[in-house]
Amino acid sequence: MPAAAQDYPTRPVRIIVPFPPGGGNDTVARAVATALGERLGQQIIVDNRSGAGGVIATEIVANAPKDGYTLLLVSLAHAVNPWLYDLKGRYDPIKSLTAVAILTSSTNALTVHPGLPVKNVKELIALARQQPGKIGWAGSNVGSFQHLGGALFQLRAGVNFLFVPFKGGGPATIDVIAGHSKVLFGGLFASMPHIRSGKLRVLGVGSLTRNAALPDVPTIAEAGVPGYEAVNWFGIAAPAGTPAAIVARLHQEISAVQDLPAVQQRFESDGAEVVRMSSAGFGVFMEKELIKWGQVLKESGIKAP
Repeated sequence: MPAAAQDYPTRPVRIIVPFPPGGGNDTVARAVATALGERLGQQIIVDNRSGAGGVIATEIVANAPKDGYTLLLVSLAHAVNPWLYDLKGRYDPIKSLTAVAILTSSTNALTVHPGLPVKNVKELIALARQQPGKIGWAGSNVGSFQHLGGALFQLRAGVNFLFVPFKGGGPATIDVIAGHSKVLFGGLFASMPHIRSGKLRVLGVGSLTRNAALPDVPTIAEAGVPGYEAVNWFGIAAPAGTPAAIVARLHQEISAVQDLPAVQQRFESDGAEVVRMSSAGFGVFMEKELIKWGQVLKESGIKAP
């Protein structure tokens, strides 16, 4: 293995994304794949394997050879799934993976179809109270970042939308753009192009401070829902037991990719920001997120369908 680590990589590397194309996970993976491939001297293949909220993709990586050629794009969903699905015999959310590097974080954004007659958060709340359970709210599967962001909004604002689940953030976004559902709590990273094009109207962002990419858009908390905060994170993990030298090489090259002006500009223009941690630090962070979101799901009563 030391020799293999020294030569790594000698063939293309796969980053498995647990959700369909078009969502935040896919967008982040593709934003770094080309530059990382150039750094490693091999092609980086983005492989979308959606299903069961990311469980299928995670199981594939957990059981893949421990050689650094099969990686996983992890996000907040990884910390949520153990509380929603029975993972016994499939993988352990901590022991089955090795944390490699965190990439970025991104707030969510409350957006609506332009045809919905609301211009701000308070007007949306008022309309939702007039039509309880009737306004369609599209989102990725139960327990996803999109779902949790909307569920939190309902709890804090005292409203009730009609949740319409999809297999990923991309299909959910398309549904709202088409006007079938009217509300979307999508990650800003994936929603920004549609906000700029006018296909989605943004009412607020889920961070505690305004986002630099949308300085005129209020936070959801300041717009009428005190205490609201919803921020997603994205990173890379490998199968547990992957040689430390390979993990170190990947972390080093990912850090170099994060330093590239083009990558930073891509993240910043889409409302995301680069986040840096050591591999070990990222592992500790994921464990803390696992505990945090377990408590949130318990309090909100969210369960897998």
